[in-house]
Parts: sequence; C-alpha cells; structure tokens
Amino acid sequence: MLYNIFDSHAHYNDERFAEDRESVLCALPEKGVCGVINCGTDVLTSEESRDLAERYKHVWFAAGIHPEDCGDTPMEALDEIAALLTHEQCVAVGEIGLDFYWPDPPRDVQYRFFEAQLQLAVKMHKPVIIHDRDAHGPTMELLRKYRPAGVLHCYSGSVETMREAVGMGLYIGLGGAVTFKNAKKGVEVAKEVPADRLLLETDCPYMAPVPYRGKRNDSSLIAFTAQFIADIRGVPAQTLIDTCTQNTRNLFLGV
Repeated sequence: MLYNIFDSHAHYNDERFAEDRESVLCALPEKGVCGVINCGTDVLTSEESRDLAERYKHVWFAAGIHPEDCGDTPMEALDEIAALLTHEQCVAVGEIGLDFYWPDPPRDVQYRFFEAQLQLAVKMHKPVIIHDRDAHGPTMELLRKYRPAGVLHCYSGSVETMREAVGMGLYIGLGGAVTFKNAKKGVEVAKEVPADRLLLETDCPYMAPVPYRGKRNDSSLIAFTAQFIADIRGVPAQTLIDTCTQNTRNLFLGV
C-alpha cells in the first residue's frame, strides 16, 4: 500500500459525502492519507471547510470565492473571506481564479474578484489555489502582475505555460484527469514538471482517476494517479508521493 499521501485539493463538504462524510474522513489515515486541504468556493463552503479542519486533525482548509460563484456575490463578502484567512488552520486563499468555459458569470466580474483575492493573498501572506479553465492568458497576466505563492490546481495548460508558472515559483497540481485517455497535454506536463513543483490532488468528489473514472473520488485514490505519473517519469510511486507531500507541506504549512 502507498502511504504519506497529502491531498492538496478536496471538497469533502460536497453533498455527495452527506451520508458518510465522517466515516470517509476518519478512514483516510488508515488508507495512507496523511493530510487534506479542503477548499472553499464561497463564504458558506469556506466556513464548512473551516469546520472540517477544526474537527479532523489531518484536515486544513482554504477560503475563497470561486469564479463560478462570484456572479451573485457582493464584493463585501471578501471581508468574510479575509476573516477566515486568520484562522490557524487556514492555509490558502482558494479556490479562486477564472473560468471562461461558461458565459456566466461575466468575465469582467470574474476578473475583478480574482484580482481582489490575489491582492488579499499578497497582503495576508497566503498562497493561492488557482482555478483556470479556458482562461490561461488572463490568468497568467494577473499572476505576472501580483506574483503570489500558490498552485495552478487541476492544471490544463501547455508545457510552455507550466514552465513560465514554475519560473514564477508556482506549483502545478495534477489529479485524476491526467489518467484519462484524452489527457495528452496532461501527460506531457506530468512528464516535464520539475519534481519539486508538483502537487497531487483529487478535487474530490470529482475527477476520480482510472479505473474509478465516473465514480465518487476520495483522497485514497491519489494512489492510482501517483502510480500513473510515476510510471511516466520512471520513478517509484512512493518516491513520487513523498516528494509531492513535502512540496505540499512546503507551500501550505511552511514545514
């Protein structure tokens, strides 16, 4: 069994865990999982993530407004996010970013929220967890401007953009999607990303890796993603996991 797994991006407050959340979270350590960062997408889910971190010693949390959730959110909500960022178990501003796949919320609204939260992260010395879907150019534009610490979660860009991001000191988060048959760019990134800049994640309950694609994801399934990436890179899976876990600790816990 693979162990020392640190899931750098999860959503255990999701309703798909409503019936067995406690049993799933309590079982993770015996399945080789040493840590989880649960990410908020608005004020309510950020508060729920805080509650999980207070309840389980292997859970930390991030607070932020997701681009898909900013349309009906007043800018004043960022005051509540700022308050959550002072919690001792809060390790990042996230999940934040840009999502241009859907027409709503309007791009200018997303951009305004993303920029404001980057400013907040820099002010409060917190790393960011970045969602970037079909918005690589504008996302990189703001990252060049503010130069935050952080991770490009569920990375879907090119190897060239990955290299620029790594050059700015950012990390690259890879999850189950890299195991999918159509993940050609993801495979290239998994092969080329420097070992000291790679994080493993689930985005659970979504994005379960092959052979569990389409089923509910959880942090223990990172073992399959890790094995897939390790095979690509020609290293033992446990070595890859240990490196990624240390990277996650470096970025979010400072240890």
